Formats: sequence, C-alpha cells, structure tokens
Amino acid sequence: MIAMLFDGPGPLRLADVPVPAPGARELLLEVRACGVCRTDLHIVDGELPARLHPLIPGHEIVGIVRGRGESCTRFAPGARVGVGWLGGSCGACPWCARQRENLCERAVFTGLDRHGGYAGFALADERYCFELPEAYDDVYAAPLLCAGLIGYRAWVMTGGARRLGLYGFGAAAHIVAQLALLAGSEVYAFTRPDDDRSRRFALSLGARWAGAAGERPPRPLDAAILFAPAGALVPQALAATDKGGVVVCAGIHMSDIPAFPYALLWGERILRSVANLTRADGEAFFKLVADGRIATSPVVFPLAQANLALARLRTGAIDGAAVLVPDAGGG
Repeated sequence: MIAMLFDGPGPLRLADVPVPAPGARELLLEVRACGVCRTDLHIVDGELPARLHPLIPGHEIVGIVRGRGESCTRFAPGARVGVGWLGGSCGACPWCARQRENLCERAVFTGLDRHGGYAGFALADERYCFELPEAYDDVYAAPLLCAGLIGYRAWVMTGGARRLGLYGFGAAAHIVAQLALLAGSEVYAFTRPDDDRSRRFALSLGARWAGAAGERPPRPLDAAILFAPAGALVPQALAATDKGGVVVCAGIHMSDIPAFPYALLWGERILRSVANLTRADGEAFFKLVADGRIATSPVVFPLAQANLALARLRTGAIDGAAVLVPDAGGG
C-alpha cells in the first residue's frame, strides 16, 4: 500500500509498505479519507515528539472494515467507522477509573504512538472506533474526528457561553462556530491581522463580528477558545473576556505564554486547557451532529500531496479542513 512516512522533522516521504495484519482487538480499515490536523503539523515540525520512526501520521480516519482480529465483535466487515486521536487507554489507572481516560498515563494516540491514516490501510483498536453519522460522506466526516471532537470538548468547557470568541478560525473553529450558533450564542472570530479571507469565512457562517487577534470585540466575551497555538493570545483573550468568563486553550501544543498582570485573571476568570478526548465525548458529539446540520468544509488533497496540505495549513491558507484521499483501492 502507499503511505506517507515521517522519518524526522521535515517533509513526509512517499513509500510503498506492506498492508498490516490486525491483532486480536484490531480492525483493518481501508482508508477512505483522513483529515489533516494541526497536531500532525506539530509532529512534522518536531514540536511534538513522535514515538515511532518511521511513523504514518493521521488521526482523523474514515475507513471501511476489511479485516478483523479474533476478538472483534462491534463492527461487521464492510462497516464504515471513524478513528480519532485517542487510540487506546489502560482502563485501570485512577484517571480511567474516574472516566477521564483522556488523561491516562499509558494512553496511546493515533498517528503518534501507532500508525495513522496517511495510508491506504490502517489498524485501529475497535474499542476506540466510532460509528459515523450517515448524513456525512467520507471527506465531510473526516474533520469531525478531531477538529469536531476536540472543538466540542472545548466548547462544552465554556458552559454554553452567550458571547463566544474563537481565536484562530480554521478546521475546529468553523465547526464550533456552528455548534454555538445553533445553541443561540453569538460568535466573535479572531484571526491573523492580515487574514481577511478567514474573517470573511467566519462572517459567512454567521459570526456576529470578525477582527484581528489583539482587537477588542464590540462587547466583552463570556468565554473564548484558543485554537491558534500562540501563547501570546492568552493575555489578549483574557483581556477580551468579561468577569466570570472562561478562556480555553484547545491545542496539544502552544508557544510559551508571556507574563501578564493578575488584573487580567482577577474577577473570577478561568484559564484552562483541553487534553485529548474521551470516547464519551465522541458518542455525545456524534449524537449531537447526527442530523447533518453542521457543515464541514473539506479541502481535498490526494494522499501523495500530504506535504502540500501541511504547508497550506501551516500558512493558514485553508478555509475549513484539509482532507487526504488515497487512490482507489488504497494503493
């Protein structure tokens, strides 16, 4: 099969590798689509150390079951399933016992600890796979598996904020904006200073206001979510947030947060992070979006053009979400 391999910081390498064989609890999936996430970019750029070399990245996988391990019972051959970032957890540690498997010390992550979906076929532990809503075809479903899931977890942490700010308007923000709008919230979008295109995109989805990061919105925010991995945005978001508000840092990696005066946090503002996701998040999210009202905006690239997709993501040149599609038959 054809796969894109990560050997170390730098461009991915196109290679022909064997189709893997599933273990007892694993599904062999023919990859139909795989989203390109900013976390993949952190891995490729060396900001998040990979634990396999070479590694097949990718953790927003839509696949068809083509093989099953002997202990698999959840999904029948031919079923369509989704695979997200959380690829496994120990099930026994204190975090798992408290239904916080996202914090498991022995968690396994797709496209970091185990090979992901930048390939014709992929393996996944069936216990961590999701049944996908029929309302979304393959390329439209792929962004839901991380941009949607992490965005949903971050949005829940805002407590249903009436005025929600979104810093960095990309794959996750364009999904969260729609969730918030459907719930009756006002959305305020913050982008790079020179990014008029993303501001127009946010407004087209129904945002009340769109401006450059660092600008003050016309009204104080009740909450803000930071999808851009820039620590300098944290004080800016706190300054834009009203007393009692919440600022959620939704990325797995962020540059250092600069010192800021206590006055920005005072007033019972809350600063918190999102770490990964749980299977319960996935079940709740896919139930919420099952009717297809959330419109993802995939920008499709052939698998062999993964480096181009990553380059465009790095420069903010994609409205919506980049999605890789293997050649017919998986190579």
